[in-house]
Amino acid sequence: MTIDGYKRFDFADLSARDRYKLLIGTVVPRPIALITTVSPDGVYNAAPYSFFNCLSADPAILAVGVENHADMSFKDTAYNIRMTEEFTVNIVDDAMAEAMNVCAVAFPQGTDELAEAGLTAIPGSFVSSPRIAEAPAAFECRRHMTLELGKSREIILGEVKGVYIRDSLVDSDTKYVDQIALDAVGRMGGHGYARTRDQFDLKTPSLAEWQQNTQPTAETG
Repeated sequence: MTIDGYKRFDFADLSARDRYKLLIGTVVPRPIALITTVSPDGVYNAAPYSFFNCLSADPAILAVGVENHADMSFKDTAYNIRMTEEFTVNIVDDAMAEAMNVCAVAFPQGTDELAEAGLTAIPGSFVSSPRIAEAPAAFECRRHMTLELGKSREIILGEVKGVYIRDSLVDSDTKYVDQIALDAVGRMGGHGYARTRDQFDLKTPSLAEWQQNTQPTAETG
């Protein structure tokens, strides 16, 4: 239905696939979490997820939405987190994009995607899961809570226990991160990705600044 130049969609009338296409096509760009875990048998796993974001700083909580396989069995990421309660979120920069995409291939269960993608695993400090040496930043997390969303998907909340940030990207005193140099990529709809090099600043004014700038100018006679 079209109303005032807008197409209106009732999600109750749409298939899950059509809802997915509308969501990923409009909620963009989405940050990418290349999540590394380790199985109870010690096998490393890596998989990218773009249903991902930071939800809280106190406590420090990251959230990721993980979909199950078509038969509703857990993917390696969800299974490993459930068993070990640990995972690492690696931020993907432009230089890592191709390797990240290799980690998205549907390899057989138990495959070490890091090895297939030519990425380097470094043992974690706060958790047992590895971080990726090539990643500009990596958050080591303990599972805080898992929210079950029906049979097909769950949202995993992880409490950040520590973060590694490439030395050239962060000021140790101010903790400011050079976001341009971070060169992160974001997920768009379909097969699309976005680079984050085109940025601009837009400072939120204080109430006093906003009121000062919007006061009508007095007329002079």
